[in-house]
Amino acid sequence: MKIGIDLGGHTLIAALVSDAARGAAPVIVRRISLDTPRGRGASDVIDAMTGAIANLAEGQEVSGAGVAMPGMIDADRRHARRMPNFPKEWDDLDVAGCLDSALNSRGLGIRARIENDANCYALGEGSSGAAIGIRDFIVLTMGTGIGCGIVSGGRLLVGSHGMAGEAGHLVVRGDVQCRCGGMGHAETLAAADGTSARARTAGLPEDFGELWGMMGRGGAGAAIDVIEVTLDAMARVIASVCHLLDPELVILGGGMSKAHGIGPAIRERAIPYLSRPFKNTLRLEISPLGNDAALYGAAGIALARGAQ
Repeated sequence: MKIGIDLGGHTLIAALVSDAARGAAPVIVRRISLDTPRGRGASDVIDAMTGAIANLAEGQEVSGAGVAMPGMIDADRRHARRMPNFPKEWDDLDVAGCLDSALNSRGLGIRARIENDANCYALGEGSSGAAIGIRDFIVLTMGTGIGCGIVSGGRLLVGSHGMAGEAGHLVVRGDVQCRCGGMGHAETLAAADGTSARARTAGLPEDFGELWGMMGRGGAGAAIDVIEVTLDAMARVIASVCHLLDPELVILGGGMSKAHGIGPAIRERAIPYLSRPFKNTLRLEISPLGNDAALYGAAGIALARGAQ
């Protein structure tokens, strides 16, 4: 057994995952869902993750734990570099080391590894979801931020500094400052927080599901204006990554992707941004696993006990 954790800005989910048997995909045996500690401070979050691992490991043979982290991490997959929606105390923190120490203090011989959450999502889709058997695909997650995981030639693309795939920080338009420190990034327009901020300014419900439900009703002009910015920003991101990487498949995941019809709506808006050869090759699907993809991926990167 291995443990996978998906650390989100609002929710922390941990799962006990079976090892993959020959010819069969791994299975989630048990899960725990917690509110991410208020303030998202490093000490509180690490304590919560450690407690969840200890809970799931009780009475089980657990060989390792993997954590899907929001934001940028280093090439050694130990330190958080920048987590835009978390406090600055996370910057350059040895998260894997902190987790190992906390687990050791509880007498648990479990080692932890970390990986970007969208990368874990992509690994989960590749092992158990929409991308089984596909060697070139991209996952874009729409939630508190915009995540991206890229598999090219059957391998996860991480880059020389470990930070490849940050499509949420592609510059799409405008000069709004992103929490990462840059300006004009897709995340400021297309992510849940940016969409909610525009809705609040317009006097509309901040929940994306409510906004999406208003789209087809009379008098919803203001909601349409808010959501069109979100859809257009995502369309620009998809066109850009397709031109750069030529994937066989683009998968949309994250909480916002659950809105009925959002996939076709984004695809329709992406087509005009694509050069002619790419218009006919764009294949866009909604994740069949949902956020479970990140749990499968996180468990998949967990180190076996005693491994280096």
